[in-house]
Amino acid sequence: MSSTSPVQSPPDIQGGHPRRWLILGVICLAQLTVLLDNTVLNVAIPSLTEELDAATSDIQWMINAYSLVQSGLLLTAGSAADRYGRKKMLITGLALFGAGSLVAGLADSTAQLIAARAGMGVGGALLLTTTLAVAMQIFAPEEHPKAIGIWSAVNALGFATGPLVGGFLLDHFWWGAIFLINLPVAALGLAAVVALVPESKNPQGDRPDLLGALLSTIGMSSLVFTIISGPEHGWSSGRVLAGGTVAVVVLAVFAWWESRIPYPMLDLHFFRNRRFTGAVAGAVLITFGMGGALFLLTQHLQFVLGYGPLEAGLRTAPLALAVVVLNFSGLSAKWTTALGTPVSVLLGMVLMSAGLVSIATLGSGGYAGMLLGLVLIGVGCAVANPAMAHAIMSAIPPAKAGVGAGINGTLAEFGNGLGVAVLGAVLNARFAAVSLPVALAAAGSAAERDRVVDAYADGLSLSQLVGAAAVLLGGVVAAALLRRAEREDA
Repeated sequence: MSSTSPVQSPPDIQGGHPRRWLILGVICLAQLTVLLDNTVLNVAIPSLTEELDAATSDIQWMINAYSLVQSGLLLTAGSAADRYGRKKMLITGLALFGAGSLVAGLADSTAQLIAARAGMGVGGALLLTTTLAVAMQIFAPEEHPKAIGIWSAVNALGFATGPLVGGFLLDHFWWGAIFLINLPVAALGLAAVVALVPESKNPQGDRPDLLGALLSTIGMSSLVFTIISGPEHGWSSGRVLAGGTVAVVVLAVFAWWESRIPYPMLDLHFFRNRRFTGAVAGAVLITFGMGGALFLLTQHLQFVLGYGPLEAGLRTAPLALAVVVLNFSGLSAKWTTALGTPVSVLLGMVLMSAGLVSIATLGSGGYAGMLLGLVLIGVGCAVANPAMAHAIMSAIPPAKAGVGAGINGTLAEFGNGLGVAVLGAVLNARFAAVSLPVALAAAGSAAERDRVVDAYADGLSLSQLVGAAAVLLGGVVAAALLRRAEREDA
């Protein structure tokens, strides 16, 4: 095995790259563009339905084509970045994302828009993995917690501002503007990456694991498709059972293949590291609880408390604001350094669990209880998320930083999708109706409508309590495994 690249790692890595903070700003800008696109399309659904004559199934595929392709390719994208160069893949991701945005913005049919969204998903997978991998390369180890904290804060910023940006653009322009706004950002990002970001890659130059890449892409896409389809079509439906069967079989073959080849895309020996397994367990459970609970939170604000979409987005802003303030100021990194990773993870997830309990028990009485819950969740996210991302990345050799970022992203996609599906199923089991609007339309009196809303609110509260329990369990499990890993290292 050999390498042909003259540059394998950034200069002056012991003290960090001299322009590391400027470079971090550039890659966070690229990442923010992808994250905004994860949520911005939701507010455009009424416009797309009307102007493109899109059916419900078309709308679902516009949303799902992006998430399916992105989640299926995260691990492969990270491996490609390690193998061929992280800067090259970052440039490729920006170019693909920009091209896909242009096609989407000018699409005049649902088929064109769905295809463009799939292309954007390829670019998004490359960007989400390479941004974190580059951050790990340009900063010295002692600065990793703060850099990852800022990287994590951009995730929260994207979640909070997506609906707001989309609402503003749709108020002033046609629906295509939500995609075309990506073009100047992608162009600026391309110029900055070419000028500033140093190239780095795995110096071993491992052979590409093509079969592993194919198996992981098919397996993860099938798994996410199954999770997405379950709540709508029923968990015992033919398409869900078929998707689940494909996912289990293909991922099992993937694990078998990776354990037998000398150049695996995903080294299964990582799972023998307690630090890695602790962070993985925590990451899945935290995204399970948080993804599902925040999905339900938007319904709570609109259907139970009666806010419009834009106002509901503004009401969730305190969560993101808490994350941004604590991570950009460096406070969360200082707390993690002082407390240690296991305690930081446990503290953060206890706070998030308490926030979800606050929303479940006090949220129906008005916004004050919900505000308390949002702030608690935001503070907990600011502490726990960077600590777990750092635990995952630090448990993997620097040469495999792209794969580590792919694992981190895949866990987030998997946990989030599973949380939406499972907590949504808990809600549906408690609230036995097709949907709240349908149940309200069938109600014959004001008293009956009040009973319907109360039943829906009870179902939401139960679902959020299940999410809180999952987050708390994740904190305990992750902290215990991380503590044991520290003792073994010592």
